[in-house]
Amino acid sequence: MKASQDTFSEYQVPESVKSLLMQAVDHWENTAIADEYINQALAKAEAYPDILVAAYRYFYYKQNNRMALQMAEKILATIKIAENLPDDWEKLKPILTIRRQEPEIRRYLNAYAATGFILAKMGEVQPAKAVTEKIQDIDPESEFGASIVLDILTR
Repeated sequence: MKASQDTFSEYQVPESVKSLLMQAVDHWENTAIADEYINQALAKAEAYPDILVAAYRYFYYKQNNRMALQMAEKILATIKIAENLPDDWEKLKPILTIRRQEPEIRRYLNAYAATGFILAKMGEVQPAKAVTEKIQDIDPESEFGASIVLDILTR
């Protein structure tokens, strides 16, 4: 698998970090080498949400659930700080509901739904149900896929 120059063109990160991501793609078949490139990119640019999303996707598709969950949780923490979101779900829920079409809030909701999915894959049924129920509450159209995961978990 070869990465093209356009693969990470929209990412707002230094070119050296894009190069590391492209190297990870180019070495996809050799997980040990690809992991090194992803970890180098994270070390240089972990504060960039695009890098965290790329790392989440990488670890998810490499079936490294622990690291995928860690990346999703870092995305949540990064956005929470940037958007000054509260910890308390009862305060957070109306904010997410009202602002759910905003790009950063959508990224937050995607990452939160991803944590539910990964928790389910890891066999953590109760925490996965708790997350997916919350997402389903504010996503009646199931845009973030939580209702599918919740349906599977409650059968």
